[in-house]
Amino acid sequence: MTSDSPQPKPSRAGRNLPAAIGVGVSLGAVVVASLFFVKDLFVLVVALALTVALLELSKALRAARITVPVLPVLVGGLVMLGVAYFDDMETAAAVMALSVLATLVVRLPRGAEGFVRDSTAGVFCLAYLFLMGSFVVRMLDNPDGAWRIVAFVVATIASDIGGYAAGVLFGKHPMAPTISPKKSWEGFAGSMITGVVLSTLVVVYGLDGEVWVGVLLGAAAVVMATVGDLCESLIKRDIGIKDMGNILPGHGGLMDRLDSLIAVAPVAYLVLYLLVPVA
Repeated sequence: MTSDSPQPKPSRAGRNLPAAIGVGVSLGAVVVASLFFVKDLFVLVVALALTVALLELSKALRAARITVPVLPVLVGGLVMLGVAYFDDMETAAAVMALSVLATLVVRLPRGAEGFVRDSTAGVFCLAYLFLMGSFVVRMLDNPDGAWRIVAFVVATIASDIGGYAAGVLFGKHPMAPTISPKKSWEGFAGSMITGVVLSTLVVVYGLDGEVWVGVLLGAAAVVMATVGDLCESLIKRDIGIKDMGNILPGHGGLMDRLDSLIAVAPVAYLVLYLLVPVA
């Protein structure tokens, strides 16, 4: 007996909006709880998220006959995250270099065909995911680290939400039609407004920073979030897939939600490191 109950319809921007909101709120609750109650737990959350993202990305790349040497990338990447948090970025850079070498060595037994392609993809995943993620955990390693993470995440998510809303309501002029047809200049303006406003509020009231620093962080986050989203869209177009996965209802794969965050992370770290004194 078949059911005649209607299926949830995607929004004008292509998402199942109730599912997307529910998943977003749930993920936000996990992040906030780990940040303010057990900081070390947040590092585990980041490690788990990047592990899932690596598995999604490596699976997607197989559609283009690219085989990522997952084991050295994953082990090296997780060690790099731990070293970045418990030690410093200089040591993390050394781990990164050793992980690159390990990626090449692990790929050696499969022979010359595709060696450059597969090894390069492994180094790309190592840098794109775990090097970027290292800057997230470095922000946490401060007395006010939780609020630095909140500022970074809020600026990025505000950009996404503002761009989504403005794009759905007012979007008429495509920003990059050959890469991401649904992304519009009106959406970018909405991203800029919400990103700057909410980022400034967190910087001023959470970190006791200057208003102009909040504006700078918000603007930089919006630009880099847009770049990150466009880059991931181009990766998906290049290998011929719509989403990196389906683990998050209404969103697609976890990688589809991390694309903006990992692009913003090093810029946010730099802005806050240089312009907001450690409390």
